[in-house]
Amino acid sequence: MTSKIVVNNIEADSGVSTVTFGSKISATEFVGPVVGNVTGNVTGDVTTGVGGSITVGNSVINSTSIGIGTTDTTGRNAGVGTAVGTVIYNSTDNLVQVWNGSSWDTLSNRFSTTGGTKIDSGGNTYHTFLEPGSLVVDNGSVSSVEYLIIGGGGGSGGIGDRSAGAWNWGGGGGGGAIRSGTYPAALSAGTYEVQVGGGGAVDTNGTDSFFGPSSNRITAIGGGAGGDSSGGGDNGSPGGSGGGGGGDISTSGGTGSGDPGGTANSTSPANGWGNNGGGGLDPAPESAGGGGGAGGNGSPAPPTAGGAGGAGLSYSTWATATSTGDSGFYGGGGGGAGGTTGPGGAGGSGGGGSGQPGPWPGAPPGVAGDANTGGGAGGGNAAGGSGIVIIRYTTV
Repeated sequence: MTSKIVVNNIEADSGVSTVTFGSKISATEFVGPVVGNVTGNVTGDVTTGVGGSITVGNSVINSTSIGIGTTDTTGRNAGVGTAVGTVIYNSTDNLVQVWNGSSWDTLSNRFSTTGGTKIDSGGNTYHTFLEPGSLVVDNGSVSSVEYLIIGGGGGSGGIGDRSAGAWNWGGGGGGGAIRSGTYPAALSAGTYEVQVGGGGAVDTNGTDSFFGPSSNRITAIGGGAGGDSSGGGDNGSPGGSGGGGGGDISTSGGTGSGDPGGTANSTSPANGWGNNGGGGLDPAPESAGGGGGAGGNGSPAPPTAGGAGGAGLSYSTWATATSTGDSGFYGGGGGGAGGTTGPGGAGGSGGGGSGQPGPWPGAPPGVAGDANTGGGAGGGNAAGGSGIVIIRYTTV
């Protein structure tokens, strides 16, 4: 029996190449297969048999599923006049998305996260950690994740001769190293450890900050402690940036574990950005050197004052979005103490504290590094500033 096409009691053999039913077909029943193109408006029901399907390009409708086809982010964004409710599978991010009239909402496999302080800003989502915690991915995955990780700032030197309270010769603490870049793996469902390094106490390095499991851990080293005046003056300690040398005799600044030469808003090398501390001074006023910063070396003590702390580095887009940093800067070195009569050195931009001034004894201690900047302590009985960890990705 020859199959027929029947539309409103008009029938034609299915083998006929073209059948014209006017400019519009109002169909209540199709009998037999339809092979080829159907153009124009079809109003009413279109029913296929068991196992049949309707295929348009890469999209398929059958009795058990709907296949919506795929495109990537570039193809999606190239759409002109996309209708509200349009659904696509985005092969770039492996997500099903729908156009809501102003943006693409994610439907299935939605990327869902918690941890730290979470905000959306400028098309990105930020998770800011001011203390240890975890970034938890509840569902979905995202392929490109950036990080900004600052180690804790080094403590000052300067306990010195405890019986005499000789703090005035302490070197400035080094700033914590800065790590910035793209995480080496996609984030999928799971828990990702976050450690925010604490600022170092007097004569103690700052502790490291890190993000991620041991297999893919990104670590920013804490800043080195400043040298003190025990035994006539100590060198500054190495760290993310090195601590400044103590006063009383000529001393050396600590070396930076991070690479020197950092620039604002830049991707860091694998061991971070960091610089050396400056040396202390032997002749009066026996002042101390400044701690190194992520953006520059600490200054050696000049003849009449403590050395200045090295500058930190600006990460302005991160700081603006998260309301953190010292005017956008992180990782500044602490200024050196002024010795017996000199003024203390200035702290470096990025949270570095200023050094203890003379005259000795009786002067106030150095200024602590700013919290959550990784700033080094000002020389003379002060603590470094804690670090910070910030994670961001394109909002999905």
